[in-house]
Amino acid sequence: YKKDNSLSQTKTTYAATLYEGTFSVGLDKKFIRIDRDDPPNKGALKLSLNPVLIHTTDKNILFDCGIGEFGEDTGPDTIRENLEDHGLTEFDITDIFLSHLHYDHIGGLAHRENGYWELTFPEAKLWVSQKGWEKVMGKDEWYDEEKTAFISFIDAKADLHFLEEEDQPYPEMSVKKIGGHTEFHQVLLFDDGDKKYMQAGDVIGTKGAINRTYAAKYDFEPKVSQQKREELSKLAFDEGYTILAYHEDRHPLFKLTDYNEKTGYSTENIDSYVPA
Repeated sequence: YKKDNSLSQTKTTYAATLYEGTFSVGLDKKFIRIDRDDPPNKGALKLSLNPVLIHTTDKNILFDCGIGEFGEDTGPDTIRENLEDHGLTEFDITDIFLSHLHYDHIGGLAHRENGYWELTFPEAKLWVSQKGWEKVMGKDEWYDEEKTAFISFIDAKADLHFLEEEDQPYPEMSVKKIGGHTEFHQVLLFDDGDKKYMQAGDVIGTKGAINRTYAAKYDFEPKVSQQKREELSKLAFDEGYTILAYHEDRHPLFKLTDYNEKTGYSTENIDSYVPA
């Protein structure tokens, strides 16, 4: 018996955010890096990017994988350094689940450090909505020429696994189409009987979204987003899920601890696991 001293063995199952940065994003969809405490540029949105690592005894799962090289001063080094904090490399990622196919959630799948496209996580199974993927691949152009080359490379080289609108690829992993932000947007649910995690992409992108009633113009179906946000919040509260908010600035992991008809849900911040 050889004792494994790697940091990844220090806890059985945990979730950790792999923060990539905070950005100001305008109508041109360019991700301009700003400080976490700074306001966005005029007329722009402020978006932080928080891929999440879920480490178990036999898997290292990513829920979304960041923007890759498609932002200002971004690339694969950030997520590699974040994984290194957990005693892991990009080769240790076993599975990647995508909530939806906007490039700030999937751009980290590949990079061009050596001048040509390479998979960032070569050993990972990539789990995507089948209908969502078919819609993207049916387009002549996905955003622009560069991103079209990227998505075509992923289609050709990644270990793609397609998900139905309701699916359970592993006993502890299930997905369900919720729509709203994009046509085939999914909620990602992890439940191993002990730890329970929910990631709903941009439908619950920030902690503040929980108690706000709004219909975002940038959503595919704004009213559906609001409806699903309410349904998923109730599910998280009733069943004790930790919510993983991909675009949250400060506390992307949190639980809903109480409900008041006037003020809405109370929240409790959950620390991202940080190895000692």
